[in-house]
Amino acid sequence: MAEAAAPVNGTRPEGAVTEADASKKVREMFTQIAPRYDLLNHLLSLQLDRLWRARTARRLQSILDRPDALVLDLCCGTGDLAFALARAGKARIVGADFAHTMLVRAREKSSARASPRNQSAAPPMPFFEADALRLPFARASFDLVTTAFGLRNLANYEAGLREIQRVLKPGGTIAILEFTEPPDGLLGDFYRWYFCKVLPRIGGLISGDRSAYTYLPNSVARFFRPPELAALMCALGYKSVDFRAWTLGTVALHTALRAK
Repeated sequence: MAEAAAPVNGTRPEGAVTEADASKKVREMFTQIAPRYDLLNHLLSLQLDRLWRARTARRLQSILDRPDALVLDLCCGTGDLAFALARAGKARIVGADFAHTMLVRAREKSSARASPRNQSAAPPMPFFEADALRLPFARASFDLVTTAFGLRNLANYEAGLREIQRVLKPGGTIAILEFTEPPDGLLGDFYRWYFCKVLPRIGGLISGDRSAYTYLPNSVARFFRPPELAALMCALGYKSVDFRAWTLGTVALHTALRAK
């Protein structure tokens, strides 16, 4: 496998030159694939995405068990991680994303969870339409900020991490679940073949937008490796930075604390 190029300041979908271009293209892409987003997540990951979110929630259990804790799920998409966090404990969860069509689906799912016909009904979860680089929340608002497969899509990674730092309470926790490149070898080579050759074909066929599922492996290949992302978080002042790689090194959960 050829050595990946060092990550740039943020994602750059094909044709994007500036941060504004990148943000606009990412929003348009997620708007296009929203109707089939959940189906494809579960299908293309062989249902492992459910396992990764549940495992993330378990890792954060000590915070989620606190009724007074306030949690922000950033780049929440259709809400699957937010709902997994809510199922795991008593903390108050809110979601935020800048793709309106994703939030429409998240709110529909939240309403279904709150239906009187649902025996485990919970109050509707609030979802905010917001840019991760300019959040509409006060400084030191949240005990925990999570994001699943969202940081990689930001137009400026450092600015996103600083904005998360701003809205975290002193001593608050950040948790980033993100794809990563597995190590070289037979299994890694098979993963890359599937990710780069098979996934875009299936994703394009079902969603009608092959470019979105070509963007996915390309964005992962040029994103930070876990030690690189951990080093950036340390450089920005996060404390107790740690990461755990799962599923043969194809995803990693990064955790850290905002300094007190």
